Amino acid sequence: MLWDIDGTLVNTAGQGRAAFMQAFEAVLGRPPVLDDVPMAGRTDYAISLDLLRRNGVSQPEELLPRMFEELSTALWQRRDLMAERGHPQPGVREALIEIGGLPRVLQSLVTGNIEPNARMKLAAFGLDRLVDIDIGGYGSGHGARSELVGVARRKALAKHTVRVRAADTILVGDTPLDVDAARAAGARIVAVATGPYTVEELERARPDAVLEDLSDVDALLTALGLDGTGL
Repeated sequence: MLWDIDGTLVNTAGQGRAAFMQAFEAVLGRPPVLDDVPMAGRTDYAISLDLLRRNGVSQPEELLPRMFEELSTALWQRRDLMAERGHPQPGVREALIEIGGLPRVLQSLVTGNIEPNARMKLAAFGLDRLVDIDIGGYGSGHGARSELVGVARRKALAKHTVRVRAADTILVGDTPLDVDAARAAGARIVAVATGPYTVEELERARPDAVLEDLSDVDALLTALGLDGTGL
């Protein structure tokens, strides 16, 4: 069971995007001229490359380690604003607790965030202890989200000696890119309309199920196939 973070579990009130702009300025010594880089559903790896390239940086790959370092620093500096102005999405805490108590279910993350920022975003709202962060797939090493599903599965095997088949892996995300990533990885996908996309827009991406939000735990369990009926 693998959760996306931004838009799915939490709303950070724009502090994630602001951290990218702050990181760019820390690395380049100037603010980005072009800052309209699409972020929803993408990895920090892909976003960073795009932001650097759009602003005329040659060989942007060489700057990625510094970008990730500054991105983590920038979000840390904004953690209080994030906690004050942002919020967990409806029903998230209850859903994580309910699913975390189910037998034979490992609950972690597949997110475009680098791992330190994934931890910070969940910790800002007291959600970090409700998932096994150690076995998540994070957006520092891959441009493609689908690769992160395999990363999480390998980590689950290494830590828990549990071999999870791709077909038994379920993602929950809020963008069509989450749906595409799950399909490419051979996993199942439940889409939730708490991010920038409506139910109708998500349905066009053909996930296994779509929910308005996570406030109805029974509906979520049914959508996930964890109520005994199958997905």
